[in-house]
Amino acid sequence: MVKIGQVELGEFPLLLAPMEDVSDPPFRALCKKQGCDMMYTEFISVEGLIRDARKSVEKLDIYDDERPVGIQIFGAELDSMRRAAEIVEEAKPEVLDINFGCPVKKVVCKMAGAGILQDIDRMVELTDYIVKSTNLPVTVKTRLGWDDQTIKIEEVAERLQDVGIKGLSIHGRTRKQMYKGEADWTLIGKIKENPRIHIPIFGNGDINSPQKAAEYRDRYGVDGIMIGRASIGNPWIFSEIKHYFETGEILPPPSTYERVRMTREHLERSLDWKGEKLGVVEMRRHYGQYFRGLPHFKPYRKLLVTEYDPKILFEILDQILDRFADTEAIVTPLVLSKLKG
Repeated sequence: MVKIGQVELGEFPLLLAPMEDVSDPPFRALCKKQGCDMMYTEFISVEGLIRDARKSVEKLDIYDDERPVGIQIFGAELDSMRRAAEIVEEAKPEVLDINFGCPVKKVVCKMAGAGILQDIDRMVELTDYIVKSTNLPVTVKTRLGWDDQTIKIEEVAERLQDVGIKGLSIHGRTRKQMYKGEADWTLIGKIKENPRIHIPIFGNGDINSPQKAAEYRDRYGVDGIMIGRASIGNPWIFSEIKHYFETGEILPPPSTYERVRMTREHLERSLDWKGEKLGVVEMRRHYGQYFRGLPHFKPYRKLLVTEYDPKILFEILDQILDRFADTEAIVTPLVLSKLKG
């Protein structure tokens, strides 16, 4: 049984990675239904939290049907991190996670996220301070290092464990790589083999199929896998991986009906939680993935990512179901006029 503190996650948990504008409550609910064992929120700026910025505070929303949940924060100043940790604790997540892996320039330039990989002593000091400032189990998500010349992830793992973290997720790239090239899990495996390491080690990076999940589980001996970009518009990846682990069989791809049903539910939840404007706009990154592989889908995708009216979006989804389920298409006049441009 893999545990983070007293939080039980099963024998080999699958985790949803924290992703900005993706791993929000609407999407987390869908991933949970598909078998994801633990969710992480979008990463939250500690400066935004302590200043009561609306967007940061909203990210603290947690619902009982998605637990266990880890709230992830990023920052670089000790006092700000401490104050943010107190706010996070009031939201009652199961875990507090520190982001030491975000490679985005606007985060890194403040020595937050992956920027702190340039100063390991500071990274350890900050982590130690957070662990002592909260009653929640603390985990960390990070990368292999700043660049190929400064990889110190083995030292980082030991030192962070020594100051009290309860789990470590490692993305198999350096900050310099961003998301390019292939993730290198070799060092993740070495950390898991280290006899000094007793906390759970979760691997992250490039897991995009059940076969690869099983291969990396067996090859590198990690305690679980964290899945990020491969889940966007594809919450089924969690159930597909678990089915493969249990049976060795590959599930067929979701039917058109299931794709439309899932997209409708996602859109409905997004509208309920974010309101009409943001609920519509922030769904757009998912549509292409939900319907990936459908032939001649481009005109429908264009409609989905340019339309603002929720009613019309639901009509478009109904038309997709008719069109790609090989049934007689009943095109509403409004959708027909938009398809004809």
